[in-house]
Formats: sequence, C-alpha cells, structure tokens
Amino acid sequence: MRDWKPDPEAALTDRFVSHFTNRLDAKGRVSIPAPFRAVLAKDGYEGLYLYPALDQFSLDCGGHALRATIDEILSRFSPFSEEWESLSTALNGTSEVLKVDPEGRIMLSETLKAHAGIGDTVTFVGQGHKFQIWEPERFKAHLEEARAKLRDVRRILGARPA
Repeated sequence: MRDWKPDPEAALTDRFVSHFTNRLDAKGRVSIPAPFRAVLAKDGYEGLYLYPALDQFSLDCGGHALRATIDEILSRFSPFSEEWESLSTALNGTSEVLKVDPEGRIMLSETLKAHAGIGDTVTFVGQGHKFQIWEPERFKAHLEEARAKLRDVRRILGARPA
C-alpha cells in the first residue's frame, strides 16, 4: 500500500472548492472565478462542459473529471437499458460545451439561464470534481436546506452508541 501524504499545492488546484458570486456583463458574459479556471486548466479540458442539474435549479459544470464521472455512472448500466437511455439523455443530451474566452468568461444560453432562473448575477459553487452555477438567492435557500439536513444527520449519528 502506498503512503498518502496531502499535497497542499494539488489541493488548491485539482478540486473546485468555495463559492463566488459574479455579475453578467452587458453582453451576457460572466467570468469563471480564477480558482475554478485554474482547476479547469490543470484538468486540460478545452472549454466548459455543463448541463442542467437533474434535481435542482442549477447547472452542473466541469471538465474531464466531470465527464469521467458521467461515463463511470453510465457504465453501471447496459447501454440498451431504459436507465442508461434516460441518464444519457439527461446528462449528454442536454449538455453544452461552452467556449471560455481569453479573459475567462463564458456566455450561458437562454435555455441554461431559464433552467437555473439566472438573471444578471450567478453564484459558482465548488463541489470537488465539478462545480455548479446558481441564481444567488436560490443558492442561499439551497445552502440553508442542506445545512438543516446535515444538522439532522449529525443528531442521528450523535445519538448512536460508539
């Protein structure tokens, strides 16, 4: 077994972490946060792969790591199964690959903005191998709901005998 030691430098550039809120400019472009651009650059993905999240009013985004996760999930099903068809349609059939301009900006399609309820401001939310784009107020509500669920889980786990 290989000894694992954290690499602080890698930790900063190989995962999407934290959250950032940016405004769309007059042309409808928004800057991807610099730390997220660094992860995409290290990942080597040209552009930005994204699709409407399956069960939330947000957009799932990433590069090769996100694509690999999708491929791994799809590989669990027969390519002729109803489940594979549904997942592939939802994850591949609604996806877009956006070009990132030299200043690190993207332009979201009207379809993507409508799904997430995006107006003139977005919040980028790191999730490790991917990140999400949210309308800021929807993200705040989602975060509060997530924290409430985690408090419940913590109470349940804390009540179990060791």
